[in-house]
Amino acid sequence: MSTSTAAPATAVVARTPSLARRFSSFLYAHPRLRLTMLLTAPLFWLGLVYIVALVLLLVTAFWTTDSFTGAINTTFTLDNVIGVVTDSLYQTVTLRTVFVALCVTVIDVALALPIAFFMAKVASPRTQRILMILVLTPLWASYLVKAYAWRSVLSEDGLLSWLLTPVGGGTPGYGLPATIITLSYLWLPYVILPIQAGLERVPDSLLEASSDLGGKSWRTIRSVVLPMAVPAIIAGTIFSFSLSLGDYITVRIVGGTSQMLGNLVYDNVGSANNLPLASAIALIPMVIIFIYLFIVRRTGALDNL
Repeated sequence: MSTSTAAPATAVVARTPSLARRFSSFLYAHPRLRLTMLLTAPLFWLGLVYIVALVLLLVTAFWTTDSFTGAINTTFTLDNVIGVVTDSLYQTVTLRTVFVALCVTVIDVALALPIAFFMAKVASPRTQRILMILVLTPLWASYLVKAYAWRSVLSEDGLLSWLLTPVGGGTPGYGLPATIITLSYLWLPYVILPIQAGLERVPDSLLEASSDLGGKSWRTIRSVVLPMAVPAIIAGTIFSFSLSLGDYITVRIVGGTSQMLGNLVYDNVGSANNLPLASAIALIPMVIIFIYLFIVRRTGALDNL
């Protein structure tokens, strides 16, 4: 008579989740808290670097510098701000800077629109990739290298002079025209990219409908494409206009004796050692940009960005 012995049952021991796993599960169950924790560090850095810096800039503009010792006097005064607003030198430089920024913006938009439209609506995917690489390639080069390259091109014995002299032309030399040309080249990719992205969102069916209704190419672009591309165009102008307002390196390289607001800020921070006055001058482009953004915002052009 055989006797069978039952195997002992194996006890299953429940494992306690680790602290990291419990914390991960908690964050998964609370997505808003997870998003808050992810954004805390970058928002703190943004506030520290930009907002605090802007506040310090604003406060410093109301201080003064001792003309004998160079020490900063933290007593509140409006002397720098009043001087910047009323002095004819700063008024002239401000008008010149705004003029250059507007010219650069108009030139870049005029060049970027056909390029962006061709990339978004005409070019094949392969051609579009090639054009995108060509647009992005200048951004990989150093800012100074590109500025000095244009200095060489615009010089009296440069490439432009060599090409135009046989037909009775010549180089514009160093000055405001050279500054506008160089800045237009530098900021052109920043205008092309948002416009191209905006034009890609225009449905092809609208273009086909316009063509079916007898609309010519130019009428379609004017009546259909441009109104829908306005937010993207505005985004591009913000880049070119604001970057041109604050630039000072290009003016030193190709601007000759021309001065812009960025040069005045640089000179007062460096050689003049007058940080409060430099801060007061730096408020001018900031105010201009805020006014520009306010006007654009009031028109509703940024609502669809």
